[in-house]
Amino acid sequence: MKPVDPRLTIDGALGEGGGQVLRSALALSIVTGRPFRIENIRAGRKKPGLLRQHLTAVNAAARIANATVQGATLSSTELVFEPGEMRPGEHHFSIGTAGSTTLVAQTILLPLLVSKEPSRVVIEGGTHNPSAPPFDHFARAFVPLLERMGAQLAVRLARPGFHPAGGGRIEIDIEPSKLQPIELEARGAPRSRMVRSVLAQLPEVVAERELGRVRESFPWDESEFRTEELTGSISPGNVLFIDFEYENVTEIVTAFGSRSVRAERVAAEVVASAKVYLISEAPVGEYLADQLLLPLAIAGGGRFRTTRVTRHTTTNLEVIEMFLDIDSSIETLGRNDSRIILEAR
Repeated sequence: MKPVDPRLTIDGALGEGGGQVLRSALALSIVTGRPFRIENIRAGRKKPGLLRQHLTAVNAAARIANATVQGATLSSTELVFEPGEMRPGEHHFSIGTAGSTTLVAQTILLPLLVSKEPSRVVIEGGTHNPSAPPFDHFARAFVPLLERMGAQLAVRLARPGFHPAGGGRIEIDIEPSKLQPIELEARGAPRSRMVRSVLAQLPEVVAERELGRVRESFPWDESEFRTEELTGSISPGNVLFIDFEYENVTEIVTAFGSRSVRAERVAAEVVASAKVYLISEAPVGEYLADQLLLPLAIAGGGRFRTTRVTRHTTTNLEVIEMFLDIDSSIETLGRNDSRIILEAR
């Protein structure tokens, strides 16, 4: 009789078919100790297979978990990952491109949080990447919710890194933590809001044009508009943020500037995203919703209301249910308002 393969087999073309399937599988594999095989990695993308950013996430996961890995090469569409004994401590990972440092961080952060010893992680690459949560969103929206769940960590932007050059650096100090479920049903009382045009090696007129366009839609107090200069970047960069801080959550909407995009168009994009958030009463935006799923699942459950349930979100839920005894459900409450519930079986 042929022996049963204990490895979970995952189709990387699942749902939206992107890198999140792999990243979530890596994190959950380390936490649960369950090995997996993934095929058709990033089959839903224009360039399937492992890019430098995904390969760094694989290698980072392998190092902290002392894992045995097969297929960890650029462009590989198949991977076998067998976690071993956790190795908290000091780790330094370099993507080598402008690939997202925050996405690599998300892959290893939760396993290190639930390990038995403290860790310090340095990741070099892109810190403000149009295809991933920028550091600001990671540090000011996601991390505070992790801390509310019981996580003990500190994050720092040591050097900014913009697309396409990268060269950024983030640092994370992590203490062993026991995550607790949370319920996030309401935003709570408003505390502050801020429109921030962030520049690196660009003239201030770019920020003036962006902020001026946002003022046309949101004629808020002048103190709520700010230009921020980032030093240390090896290439020019521009991001426009609107921060909404409430009693229970901070949400940040984002638009990226580039050489081919007018400042007014960048502003129009962030205004449109802000209006979607403000129309809804749900506390959690669509990108923060994706990030909350894994910590809630590892904590054993929880619930929150979100402005939009994306295919990215439902795909992540499917991967979670492969590894953990968690049931998930989605309730539509109204336009731009849904409740996501995770419960232990």
